[in-house]
Amino acid sequence: MLFKLSIRNMRKSIKDYMIYFMTLVLGVAVFYVFNSLESQQAMLSLSSDTREIVTLITELINYVSVFVSIILGFLIVYANNFLIRRRKKEFGVYMTLGMGKKNISVILLIETILIGLLSLVIGLVIGIFASQLTSIVVAKLFSADMTQYQFVYSSSATVKSILYFGIIYLIVMVFNMISIGRYQLIDLLQAHRKNESIKTKNLGVCVLLFLASVGMLAFAYYQVTQVFNGSQVDLLGQMILVGCVGTFLLFYSLSGFILRVVQMNKGHYLKGLNCFVLRQMNATINTTVVSISIICLLQFFTICILSTAFAINETLKKDLRDLNPVDVSITSYVSMDEGVQGNESDVFEVLNQVDITPTDFSEYTFANVYSADIYMKDSLAPIVDQIHKSFPYLQLDEAQESFMSVSDYNKIAKQFGNEQIELADNQYVAIVDYDNMKNLRDQSMAMGTPITINGQSLVPKFNHCVYGFVVNSASHMNMGIIVVPDQYVKNMELRAMHFNADYAGDKEHTKVMEERFKTLEENGDLAGTIYSRIAMQESATGLTVLFIFIGLYLGIIFLISGAAILALKQLSESSDNVERYKVLRKIGTSERMINHSLFVQIGIFFAMPLSLACIHSVFGIQVANKLLALFNQNDMLAPIAITALFIIMIYGSYFIITYLGSRSIIKEDSMV
Repeated sequence: MLFKLSIRNMRKSIKDYMIYFMTLVLGVAVFYVFNSLESQQAMLSLSSDTREIVTLITELINYVSVFVSIILGFLIVYANNFLIRRRKKEFGVYMTLGMGKKNISVILLIETILIGLLSLVIGLVIGIFASQLTSIVVAKLFSADMTQYQFVYSSSATVKSILYFGIIYLIVMVFNMISIGRYQLIDLLQAHRKNESIKTKNLGVCVLLFLASVGMLAFAYYQVTQVFNGSQVDLLGQMILVGCVGTFLLFYSLSGFILRVVQMNKGHYLKGLNCFVLRQMNATINTTVVSISIICLLQFFTICILSTAFAINETLKKDLRDLNPVDVSITSYVSMDEGVQGNESDVFEVLNQVDITPTDFSEYTFANVYSADIYMKDSLAPIVDQIHKSFPYLQLDEAQESFMSVSDYNKIAKQFGNEQIELADNQYVAIVDYDNMKNLRDQSMAMGTPITINGQSLVPKFNHCVYGFVVNSASHMNMGIIVVPDQYVKNMELRAMHFNADYAGDKEHTKVMEERFKTLEENGDLAGTIYSRIAMQESATGLTVLFIFIGLYLGIIFLISGAAILALKQLSESSDNVERYKVLRKIGTSERMINHSLFVQIGIFFAMPLSLACIHSVFGIQVANKLLALFNQNDMLAPIAITALFIIMIYGSYFIITYLGSRSIIKEDSMV
């Protein structure tokens, strides 16, 4: 009997369950997709090094999944609370007819289990098929072989999904029983007549709070964009806190005076149903200040996380192409007292230990890097005080400058396809590719800052640095190498040797060479670092996938959570305001005008937190660029466009379903 009643209730309330059901399905699907990464077919065709990267990503996703499950747990409890509130009158009727609270709890238990099982099955099915698309994306990112692709099902991801969501459903069931047990019959029967109490706020206080919130946000924006330099973690934390408080105060103050401001414009306020819509909106905002503030911040973090993740992906791919012009680079760190002369034979003496000879390369260059008793405080003397203020982490007194002869640098520049340099006997140039340092050196060189070597004063050839680097790299990390005429390095101390080469032969020979270099590195026979183009691509791609997957995982969950809370709140408001819409119909308001007013009301409600989140994100993305200055990210247009697409898809879907659901509620309930 109770089972049949539960089934009938679910069919009757299918529109009420739509947001709840959609949120559960999306949550399960997203949870499965990201937890099935390790089992996807693309993983089977990856190299051993790449598999280690994927293992690391999988472990991080496991930790993130715990956080995600907590967020979804709160969201599902919140959604379930809306359903119970919507059905209070129905439960009151059951109790009037003699049904006990225990039986009502059983009905809710059956409904929760059924909707949970249905959403779990559908979510898993969607997740299983969506994970196959993820396999293709991962394969493309890692350049994996997909010729032997097969449909893959992840049992571990399924078990995790069932376990995590099973625990959440169990919490929901307990919550339902407690809620039903707490209600009295009179409360259930008169629930539709009760609205949330709205306290009238002092207009003067709200205006002052509004001005204070705008001032706080403006101050935070200025600090993080003009003062923050990428290293002041304390300042960033303080400004985030100021921004959160400013966001809350902004919404709190708007709910107290925006209606009165609009009322001053009688022509607009009294047009159509504007007065009704604005009063509805004012009441809604009054009761949801905390929720809207949290949703705004969630959306802000979503935009920043997704935009930054996609930006890092694009930047790393570009850097891999630009910064790895040769198959392999070796930087060997040496000192003169070890008897190393710094020539080609020294390099091949080490390489011969793993059977690598000059014939294994089609082309190679060799260059030395030297050091002298010259520090960054000397080459950047005119702006030292400015640097200490802006970049306190730079120890200019301890950082020795690196030097290279112009002939050695030109060999590398020719091999890398960069511009070669000609110097007079009293000139030098600084080779840099790290933007933050380039800006500092440009200022110093524009002032003609001299350096003294062996009693000779050298001046900059240009009033700016020269873009360049001397070894393979995954990102722009060259903070400066000073290139001088050859005669000035003769008495300097040898610091390192750079060896850059391209393999001779086909792909099989490349694989052999990669294995030999790996053996050399593992044996510890080389006092330096090997920068293989293939290894760099694999490690950089692993970092890219890590950022993208974690960013997408958190971003999508934050979007779903924010949109679902807004949707449920608006559906709840529509349910509470049925009597008001009845009055509108009685006084002759057309259905078209009512629907339009509802559309505008929901649109404003959804747009408010998103609009402020977008404003926050303009400055947040600038902060992310400073924190990730290592990646030299400049073009954010494409990442922002991709992020906007995700927001439109998820946020837009919830908006449409909310509008259709609210329209159905006020239409059907008005006819009862």
